[in-house]
Amino acid sequence: MKDFFGSMTGRVFLVLLLGMMASAALTQWLSVGERTRSFERYRDFHAMERAEQLITTADTLAAESRPTYLRMAERGTIKLERIAGAPAVTGAATAFSHALQQRLTKGVQLQPVAGRPVECGQPRQRSIFAPSQWGGACEAMYVTLRDGTSLKLSILPPPEVPAKALSEYISLLPFLLSVAALAYLVTRMAVRPLKLLAKAAKDLGNDINHPPVVLSGAAEIRQASAAFNAMQARIRQHIMQRTQMLAAITHDLQTPLTRLRLRLEKVRDDELQQRLIDDLSAMQQMVREGLDLARSMDASETMQALDLDSLLDSVCSDASDSGQPVELRGRANMALMGRPLDMRRCLVNLIDNAVKYGHYANVTVERIAGAARVIIRDGGPGIARDQMAHVFEPFYRIESSRSRESGGTGLGLTIARNIAEQHGATVALNNHPTGGLEVTVILPESYAGRL
Repeated sequence: MKDFFGSMTGRVFLVLLLGMMASAALTQWLSVGERTRSFERYRDFHAMERAEQLITTADTLAAESRPTYLRMAERGTIKLERIAGAPAVTGAATAFSHALQQRLTKGVQLQPVAGRPVECGQPRQRSIFAPSQWGGACEAMYVTLRDGTSLKLSILPPPEVPAKALSEYISLLPFLLSVAALAYLVTRMAVRPLKLLAKAAKDLGNDINHPPVVLSGAAEIRQASAAFNAMQARIRQHIMQRTQMLAAITHDLQTPLTRLRLRLEKVRDDELQQRLIDDLSAMQQMVREGLDLARSMDASETMQALDLDSLLDSVCSDASDSGQPVELRGRANMALMGRPLDMRRCLVNLIDNAVKYGHYANVTVERIAGAARVIIRDGGPGIARDQMAHVFEPFYRIESSRSRESGGTGLGLTIARNIAEQHGATVALNNHPTGGLEVTVILPESYAGRL
């Protein structure tokens, strides 16, 4: 759940859901408020009619019949009742009492009672969107009939509506679910093109020759996809031009280097001749590794299913046959979609690096959570932590010497990492607690399958 709300989909979904619920709550509040005000206005009109009827009837009845009538008029929320003694303190006229006075028979007098009845201030819990108190007419007034009889007219709030049962609130659940479903649908529609572009960018990092993104969807999405495809074409062209340039340089340098080697054979000073030949061999090796570095960024080789165990066995056997102390343990039982020559070059560089600096290479392969893990451990002194990130940089060597015997050109790990990243793999370095350096290659499940 935390990962979902931390993603773009979750955040957009949450914003839409809260926005729609807030909009619905505001609409409900305005609707209930307007309905409450309409009811209060209707109630005031009905109270005016009812009060006029009660007072007029009481005024027209004979004195001997009036007590029986008042016993009936004392019921309800609009009632007329007798008062004992003289009227209490009166207050200022209100809009309701003034309007009622205009409708009564001439000679009947109204005097509002000071202060509102207790019932006017009682809280009402009908709905979370409705006002907590009655907002219509709620007051009491003294009525003096034409014969001098004093009565009290009370205009009280209507009976409180019983609180809603739990089932009535549960009836809102389908509405909330429909709002959540709509918010999620809109979120999927909005975020899906971004996910497709993110996947296309990931595929581009693994394979520069990956098919272009299909132009579909809204105009903005098609425009972004077209720009992405144009960027991919430009990157592919730049890589191709760089590879062709390095290949041409390498090819053109081979001829003069070969002539130099032939001419060095005529040098009579054996020591000088050997030094010049060593330097020339180093130059040829640097040219070849520079070309390998450029090719490691290229992805022109066709992807095909590879048996990872067979590939490791072949690489380790060839290393052992050439005299390198290499040992292989474990099996992954995994098929890998990759480029055979590139994957072989990656593993060979890592094993050669381990043997060169650590005197031997122990290779362990295993399957973990749907992925393959290859660990190459050597017996060397390891690498300082502050230099582990730099050893993958081109031409970076820990040794200060530029001797080929001590460290080569510094391109082996760079080439290996480039090839691994093109296959969706990761290469990590770690010093083993008992000594030696461990190189760990993780091939994720998305690029692998069980045999």
